[in-house]
Amino acid sequence: MPATALLRTARIARAALLAAGCVALSAVAATAQGLLRDAGIEHGLDRLARPILTAAGLPANRTRVLVVNDTQMNAFVVDSRTIFVTAGLIMRLENAAELQAVIAHEAAHIANGHFARRGLNAQYARNAALVGLAAGVAAGAASGNPGAGVGIALGTQSSAMRNFLSHTREEEAAADKSGMRYLAIAGVDPFALRGVLQNFAGQETLTPGRRDPYAQSHPLSRERLRSVDLTAAQLTPPDRDRADEIYWFDRLKAKLSSYLRTPAYTMQRYGRTDTSDAAVVARAMAHHKSSDLPAARAELATLLERHPEDAYLHELLGWMELEWGNVDRAIDAYARAAELDPREALIQAGYGRALLARGTAQDDARALDVLSAARARDPYDGNMLRDLSIAHAKAGENGLASLATAERYALQGKLEDAGVLAARAAGTLPVGSPAWSRAQDLIRAADMTKRR
Repeated sequence: MPATALLRTARIARAALLAAGCVALSAVAATAQGLLRDAGIEHGLDRLARPILTAAGLPANRTRVLVVNDTQMNAFVVDSRTIFVTAGLIMRLENAAELQAVIAHEAAHIANGHFARRGLNAQYARNAALVGLAAGVAAGAASGNPGAGVGIALGTQSSAMRNFLSHTREEEAAADKSGMRYLAIAGVDPFALRGVLQNFAGQETLTPGRRDPYAQSHPLSRERLRSVDLTAAQLTPPDRDRADEIYWFDRLKAKLSSYLRTPAYTMQRYGRTDTSDAAVVARAMAHHKSSDLPAARAELATLLERHPEDAYLHELLGWMELEWGNVDRAIDAYARAAELDPREALIQAGYGRALLARGTAQDDARALDVLSAARARDPYDGNMLRDLSIAHAKAGENGLASLATAERYALQGKLEDAGVLAARAAGTLPVGSPAWSRAQDLIRAADMTKRR
């Protein structure tokens, strides 16, 4: 096939992935759930996932676990590079091994090719969106081009999407066995999967509307539990120091819980006699939410004395200071975090936001560099894309500003608006440039949505 035809085919395929990955109707906005993007939480999930992904033969540096902002319990995959776990499920789990069991089970669905055999396509994703919501494929991950894609719009009420995400009992049995094998290879107790499943005991006796989404998409049965017990009994994980994984589970769960729950609940759950790092993080978040910044600072100061080179503590301090409008303090904290972990895109995004807030010409130029680097590493952060658009506009780069806004709209499922802005951007960008190509992808994806 001629090179031009190959290029055209690739662009059409990429546009199809973009269309499949977005919710097309504004009516879903009330029910669609977003992602909770937090550098510290995602770092903790990565530390927990790495030994499991390695055991599964998946690329640990290119497969990530993201948190869905939903208090119901669920976990699922829709592509080969991303595992989604709801905040509600994480908060319900008792220990690191149980969260690793969830990751191992979903990794098994990837390794066994279950989602691929169900045949995700643009038409199905559109049909799911029409009845309320859609899970989107991250087009960059699927195509191997991180610049090509947009993120994911999620929800939990659509029967069509629930049917897509659901697994047969045969698939569940296979994922259970593979997942427990991965746990054992990674030195994690495979019986942890039983603890996860026991959270959903009795769900199958409820009416569908009252069941947790996890129970609907991962069918349970007493036979399945017996099979889990038999398989786990045959596996002997090697002794391994798991202190780091336990630490990060406790810390990410504490941070997530304190973010989503009331300060009163957090202070009761993580009392002052608890001096663990997880408890101190939780209390700092509670003080912040209670409008007591000095108390939040004091809690974080305690932690920074213990861990002065923890980038995620400096990032948390920077976020709090910026929330309170203390821009200079925020920049100092974010700069230190970025120095400690220059590869973390979410830290770079926060640093860029703080620089824009101070607003000098030098800060604006620096913000553009920082935010561009953040986008290159992780293009699925809506706040970063908003700030990148502002930075481009301040630099007089209106075409790139429109493109960043178009990508943010696509991330939110507003594909028609994204197409309009992408067309505006394409008219000012150099033909054939990477940015122009990204704009063309969005235009095609929007056109495909209109034609259906």
